[in-house]
Amino acid sequence: MEDPAAPGAGNPPTNGNGNGGGKGKPAAPKGREAFRSQRRESEGSVDCPTLEFEYGDADGHAAELSELYSYTENPEFTTNRRCFEEDFKTQVQGEEWLELEEDAQKAYVMGLLDRLEVVSRERRLKVARAVLYLAQGTFGECDSEVDVLHWSRYNCFLLYQMGTFSAFLELLHMEIDNSQACSSALRKPAISIADSTELRVLLSVLYLMVENIRLERETDSCGWRTARETFRTELSFSTHNQEPFALLLFSMVTKFCSGLAPHFPIKKVLLLLWKVVMFTLGGFEHLQALKVQKRAELGLPPLAEDSIQVVKSMRAASPPSYTLDLGESQLAPLPSKLRGRRGSRRQLLTKQDSLDIYNERDLFKTEEPATEEEEESASDGERTLDGELDLLEQDPLVPPPPSQAPLSAERVAFPKGLPWAPKVRDTDTLVGLPRPIHESVKTLKQHKYVSIADVQIKNEEELEKCPMSLGEEVVPETPCEILYQGMLYSLPQYMIALLKILLAAAPTSKAKTDSINILADVLPEEMPITVLQSMKLGIDVNRHKEIIVKSISALLLLLLKHFKLNHIYQFEYVSQHLVFANCIPLILKFFNQNILSYITAKNGISVLDYPCCTIQDLPELTTESLEAGDNNQFCWRNLFSCINLLRLLNKLTKWKHSRTMMLVVFKSAPILKRALKVKQAMLQLYVLKLLKIQTKYLGRQWRKSNMKTMSAIYQKVRHRMNDDWAYGNDIDARPWDFQAEECTLRANIEAFNSRRYDRPQDSEFSPVDNCLQSVLGQRLDLPEDFHYSYELWLEREVFSQPICWEELLQNH
Repeated sequence: MEDPAAPGAGNPPTNGNGNGGGKGKPAAPKGREAFRSQRRESEGSVDCPTLEFEYGDADGHAAELSELYSYTENPEFTTNRRCFEEDFKTQVQGEEWLELEEDAQKAYVMGLLDRLEVVSRERRLKVARAVLYLAQGTFGECDSEVDVLHWSRYNCFLLYQMGTFSAFLELLHMEIDNSQACSSALRKPAISIADSTELRVLLSVLYLMVENIRLERETDSCGWRTARETFRTELSFSTHNQEPFALLLFSMVTKFCSGLAPHFPIKKVLLLLWKVVMFTLGGFEHLQALKVQKRAELGLPPLAEDSIQVVKSMRAASPPSYTLDLGESQLAPLPSKLRGRRGSRRQLLTKQDSLDIYNERDLFKTEEPATEEEEESASDGERTLDGELDLLEQDPLVPPPPSQAPLSAERVAFPKGLPWAPKVRDTDTLVGLPRPIHESVKTLKQHKYVSIADVQIKNEEELEKCPMSLGEEVVPETPCEILYQGMLYSLPQYMIALLKILLAAAPTSKAKTDSINILADVLPEEMPITVLQSMKLGIDVNRHKEIIVKSISALLLLLLKHFKLNHIYQFEYVSQHLVFANCIPLILKFFNQNILSYITAKNGISVLDYPCCTIQDLPELTTESLEAGDNNQFCWRNLFSCINLLRLLNKLTKWKHSRTMMLVVFKSAPILKRALKVKQAMLQLYVLKLLKIQTKYLGRQWRKSNMKTMSAIYQKVRHRMNDDWAYGNDIDARPWDFQAEECTLRANIEAFNSRRYDRPQDSEFSPVDNCLQSVLGQRLDLPEDFHYSYELWLEREVFSQPICWEELLQNH
């Protein structure tokens, strides 16, 4: 299977004349000037306000339900209602659903489930639509959106208690194995929403049940709380000799990407998979509680803070300026006053305390402009990410003049305190060192941080060295452990499939003939013929892609965080396969766009969103109303996706030198620096973390030209007391210089998986008979024809085979 974003698709970066970039080249050609002008117009002039965004497991309940449906599916709400009312009238006379007693409602649901077990595919679909209408909240009897959401949740609990989930799970298995539908979709030149009708109905019912039951509220009754825990257990563990539900959804993803089932509604599959993993394993708050519990079990000191809570208290910094072109500034001589200021500023920067002088509110106010190297990296970035893996020699950077006068004394403000508690990973022996060094190391030891991963690695080394004396390892059967065991042997295919879909959904991806079609569950049977219909479909397609990016980014982040807590080598196994599938250049390619425009995009039509579209009469849509969009300051799902992808990139590269060098090779610094234009504290923090780990490879000149960025890193990113990020230089390093550590890590992962999962039960530690006569005296059951062919076998396999005793001794 071909990896997404595989190298070799692009061309080497060249300058405007078609020649490779190098030192001593003439002034920038017209093409690059036009690119710079366009970038200044599109990015430099935009003033982004501070975004009031609160990060969490997911968006609001109504928003998460509305994203299940595409706007193309809206007519099916009426179809579902009609199917329910036709069936309901035949069973109940003169009453509505909301008027029935609970026992009568249960009896009707039992009848619906009985009527599902029919041979006729058409009749079965009508009954499934009636169940879907119940899960959607019987909106025909409701007066407001709040009522629809209330009855949707009530009906989903009722449906689960009557066994609806198990019944629909069996129907889903049937549809996945429906070879007739797969072959029909493969023969069609263009797949539309009509090819996935049954699957979309089934997945919608399952998603509504998972999302409504997953939501916890203080007013929930004891019966609902019990049902929630029972449902979580049913989804987490194998029941009735079936695999966990998440593995079935993973298999649907790989089957879709392999081209065997192009009609699968992949957006619904990914949304359901993400919510099932979140429900069974737990969200970010549950993760933090598990981390605290596990540290206590291992005898480690409690955590100093919760990362997400610390970030919520941070303030966003002003973005760096891109309005001044370095090439123009280099042509003119520096005024004497500016040279003097540069000299005085250089003296000021000789002290470490000078990193504190910038007020957080004006952090990037006087940021030096983008250098020529960064302009070239931005213009050639997409081609570099598409295939250029050679580390290009960087041109020497000339520091630009400051764009304004230095900060006055009144504007200088020292931060009250750094947001993070510092950490230290290691301390060495103090034998023979003077007392001041002892005091320094005492300070280091006060902040020494031992992670759960450190303990797990040490335990794994001991188990490898002393398997007999330490005995069998007791592995708790947690939902995370069961999920990893089920994913283990197909995990590379799962990761490649997810990244292929992410690549197809990224806004920076170009349409290719061999790319997978992710629009099968959004394209109508008849393509639009008017401008208004085309605009509506365009919004729907963009929204569809955004939801796919959101679900994949959140899913991968949750998997990595849970596997890291469960065992570090499970996390490393998933991480390595993501890296092998080119996840790092894929994420960088995603960010190689105007991120501010992506985050503020308005690909939504509020009157068509569920549950609004089920209550209100649809107003007449116009091109002006579609262009206007909503009044929100930003798109929640897009900002959520960007933060998730940055967190994912941080997890893949943290403490991995070879992967950090990949960031340098793909020229990620200017791409990441542009993302700082988004004034949101959490997004800026993870961008600054990614810049921090590669500063020593970018050189002293880059740090001098980006002092405001360096100051922001100092103020916002956690300090590692013995880290040389701010002054170390390793600009001659290459990715292959660090391949040994990647190979060692892979060997450790394979040893872990082999020891824990590949060994047959009781085979390695069973008693061994070492007595020669006892072993030779054992009677063995031989085949009947063995006596007839024994002499022939001896002649062919023993006597006629030369034995090289020296080679035998050397091999053993």
